[in-house]
Amino acid sequence: MTTLLLRLAGPLQSWGVDSKYTRRMAGTEPSKSGVVGMLAAARGIDRADELPEDLLQLRFGVRSDQPGTVIRDFQTAVHENGTSMPLSERYYLSDAMFLAVIESDTATLEALRDSLMRPRFALYLGRRACPPVQPLVQGIVEHDLVEALTQTPWLVPQDQRRLAQFKDVSSLAVARDLVSGEDPADGDRVRDEPETFDPHRRRHGWRAVKRYRVSPPGLEPESLPEHEPQPFGD
Repeated sequence: MTTLLLRLAGPLQSWGVDSKYTRRMAGTEPSKSGVVGMLAAARGIDRADELPEDLLQLRFGVRSDQPGTVIRDFQTAVHENGTSMPLSERYYLSDAMFLAVIESDTATLEALRDSLMRPRFALYLGRRACPPVQPLVQGIVEHDLVEALTQTPWLVPQDQRRLAQFKDVSSLAVARDLVSGEDPADGDRVRDEPETFDPHRRRHGWRAVKRYRVSPPGLEPESLPEHEPQPFGD
C-alpha cells in the first residue's frame, strides 16, 4: 500500500471532538474528520457538497511527535444590535506536532498531495484561527498505515530534540484506523467518521481506533554533556 505523510504543526491546534455551545474542547490528537475536512478544503469542496467516495474510503492514523500543552481561552462576542453573547471557553493545543498518515491508492494520494501544495480554500488545524506551518506535506511512501507510523523518523527538529530528552521521551502515542484482520473489539469506538460537513445536517459515523505507542527512528536517546557551569574567580 501507499501512504501520504503530513506534518501537522503550528502555534495552536484545536481538533474538536466534543464541542457544543459555549465550551469548545480540543482533542489530544488530530481527528480523522478534521483532517479529511482539510483535504476537502484543499480540493475546493464546499461544505454543503457531498464528500467524494475517495475521501470517504481513506484509512487514517496519527502519531503524537510533540503532544503540546493544553491552553484555555475565554472569548466574548456581541450581536449586531450590540447585545453581548455568552462568554465561551475554547481549548487549544499549543506547540504540538503530529504525523498524520493517509493510506489509499497512489493516484488518489498524488492528487491529494498536489491539492495540499496549491489549496483552493485556506487550510487550518481544526479551527480557522489555527493555520499550519510549513512544510505540511512530507511526501508519499511505499508503506502501509502501520509501517508508516512506525518507520517514519521523528519529526521534531534536531535542534529541539535535546530539550525533549529532559521530558523522558521514550515512545510516541499512535491512534489509527484498524487494518485488515484486526478485531474491532480491540479498538476504541469514537464518533469521528466523516459523512457530511453540511452545516445544516452535519453527520459523523462511528469508527474503531487502535491506540498504542511506538519508538520511531530518531527517538533514540543521545548522550548529553555533563553540566559544567562557568566557575567564578580563579
